[in-house]
Amino acid sequence: MTVSVLHLGDDENRFSPEWLQRAHSFLDGVEGALVTTGGGKFYSNGLDLEWLTAHGDQAQSYVTDVQELFARVLTLPVPTVAAINGHAFGAGAMLAMAHDFRVMRADRGYFCFPEADINIPFTPGMAALIQGKLTPAAAIASMTTGRRFGGADALETGLVDEIAGEAELVEVASGRVGALAGKDRGTLGAIKATMFAPAVTALRAPA
Repeated sequence: MTVSVLHLGDDENRFSPEWLQRAHSFLDGVEGALVTTGGGKFYSNGLDLEWLTAHGDQAQSYVTDVQELFARVLTLPVPTVAAINGHAFGAGAMLAMAHDFRVMRADRGYFCFPEADINIPFTPGMAALIQGKLTPAAAIASMTTGRRFGGADALETGLVDEIAGEAELVEVASGRVGALAGKDRGTLGAIKATMFAPAVTALRAPA
């Protein structure tokens, strides 16, 4: 079966409005299974704070758009895996969390929710997304501390499902979902929508 690979980009892969539009356009054509990954040092650094600073009047609609991407990936009717090639910070780490599985590079990059250190509380939707995927202990360890988890620590804490070397990262991730591809989209989508209904409702709630 087909495994579609969404390459997030070769820079910090922040969520500019144009980036969000491209991501949604790619998801429109996904069949079989989905792998997302970046290039270089970053998986994604999340929110485009530079754009937000220049467009403060659009902050509410921007956050709504970001959360819609999370909700869509969370309930995508195909198996999904984030191949975390480098740093995944803030909303970038939340995007990874929205996938069914996460495979992280073993030797480089940090997985981090820095909100406690940068004085930006989680929205109810973002908190529900993370807590819907983690044990309470892992949620406390990652959401309240700002701790930067390397690959081995992220695996031990339960933030990711597997670690791999850089050269085989996408291959390992593809193998994890490729074996699951071909399941009925309607059934799988319904299962995910039910499993993560509280998070999806919170992510799509009016700001």
